[in-house]
Amino acid sequence: MKKYFLIIILIAISCSKSFSQDMNYLGEPSFKVGEELSYKLKYGFFTAAEAHIKVMESDKKFGDSAFHIVADAKTAGTFDIFYKVRNRYETYVDKKTLQPYFYTENRKEASYRHSDNVTYDHNTDKITADKGVFPMKGKVFDFLSAYYFARSVDISKLKIGDKFTLQYFLEDGIHSMEITYAGKEKMDCSVGTFNCLKFNPTIIPGRVFRKSSKLYLWITDDKNRIPVKAHVELVVGSITMDLTGVKSLKYPLNPLKQ
Repeated sequence: MKKYFLIIILIAISCSKSFSQDMNYLGEPSFKVGEELSYKLKYGFFTAAEAHIKVMESDKKFGDSAFHIVADAKTAGTFDIFYKVRNRYETYVDKKTLQPYFYTENRKEASYRHSDNVTYDHNTDKITADKGVFPMKGKVFDFLSAYYFARSVDISKLKIGDKFTLQYFLEDGIHSMEITYAGKEKMDCSVGTFNCLKFNPTIIPGRVFRKSSKLYLWITDDKNRIPVKAHVELVVGSITMDLTGVKSLKYPLNPLKQ
């Protein structure tokens, strides 16, 4: 179970706005170069990991111009002693369309090692990864590009109970996940209290999740659209993600209270 929990949270972040597949891109990103978001992940009452996501100018040539988005995640406290994790996820996305060009990950989880390099060819509708070449149809993302694209879509007609599907590529194929919009709520995090949009992605029971497990995400109901909280129930215990820091947002962040 420990081997997967950082991936679970990244899936949660990207899926939180998965309705982007069925709604229109606003034509302008809701973020800018220099933005940084920091999170803590708690397993029950214990801080299990920390994650940091930042947006930079691309250091590689893709199309006219591209964003380079990097997410680093590592275990903390006693978790770092017994099960050290050092993971890095990177995506390069077109600045105009926010479609991914290239994704790479390097995961070090105790003795487990995994890396992948994924190229998205939108001219031939093919994805080339370490495990082969795969056809794609429609919009297909990695975890990071899905989240950043989804932050910049029109949600003006969203209604409670609306369901949407996200397509994402993972290791050896394209997968999908259904998400339900659950309405608006106020939510507390380490940065403050915010008006939020709430989502409930469908999860598959197994080694990590119980049959009755629920995953909920809360996203700021403003132009930034950043996740401030996530909570997922596991076979044993639960994981909570909490926003702990923000830097260089494109739009003002206006908490109800700090």
